[in-house]
Amino acid sequence: MRERSFLLLALTLGPLMAQTTGDSGAPSYTAAGIANTASAIAGFYAPDMFISIYGANLSYVTEAITQADLAAGILPTALIGTGVRVLINQIAADIWYVSPTLVNLLVPTSLVAGPAVVQLEVDGIAGPPITIMLGATAPSLFQLDATDVLGTHLNGSIITAAAPAQPGEWIVLYATGLGPTVPAAVPNQVPQTAARLASSDFQVVLNGVAVDPSRVAYAGVTPGYAGLFQINVRIPDDAPANPEIRVGSSAVLSVAGRHLFVQP
Repeated sequence: MRERSFLLLALTLGPLMAQTTGDSGAPSYTAAGIANTASAIAGFYAPDMFISIYGANLSYVTEAITQADLAAGILPTALIGTGVRVLINQIAADIWYVSPTLVNLLVPTSLVAGPAVVQLEVDGIAGPPITIMLGATAPSLFQLDATDVLGTHLNGSIITAAAPAQPGEWIVLYATGLGPTVPAAVPNQVPQTAARLASSDFQVVLNGVAVDPSRVAYAGVTPGYAGLFQINVRIPDDAPANPEIRVGSSAVLSVAGRHLFVQP
């Protein structure tokens, strides 16, 4: 489906598309270069969510995850032929994409809220240990660009300014970092079935107003995609044009200033 292709592009491809050779020095990166992949901000992380490491000498090659890296639905902690691993609290993270300047990965679902040490290594040559703080959740909507979130119509087409959503329409949003599910995610495995969020406090907020919970039909795992959550929501009948949209709990919402294309 088109929205899945877009998400796979966002999760596996960085700014370099061709095979690239890096320098021979040790991996170099800082806390400021570790970002939440979906919302492209630093300092907002949780278990079972995608993060990105930006730096230098992060890999000798550029590679994205392929079917060859998967075996019986087990996620790779190193892509074939790359030698790149990322340890978080000494647990190997699942790797989606590597290049000399960018690595995308999934924070291990077995971790818990609190400080976590991130360290990237290439062929056994380690970069600096960097401490980040994990929250229980870090709700983050995937984005089309710096200000507009990714959503799809029920036919799978992407919601855009030229093809906006309508009040009363059912749409699908995609996110990461929404928190534990029932049943729980299994470390290093691709989920094969739906699993709802464990929290009963999840909400979708438009222009500061929570959408009626009866209009959120599902919030949980996207089967076949580890770390990826989907939200099936019906837009309020009185929704304004291009509202700010946030998701999460009353305690922790996704970042402000992101909008959904809606035209009454």
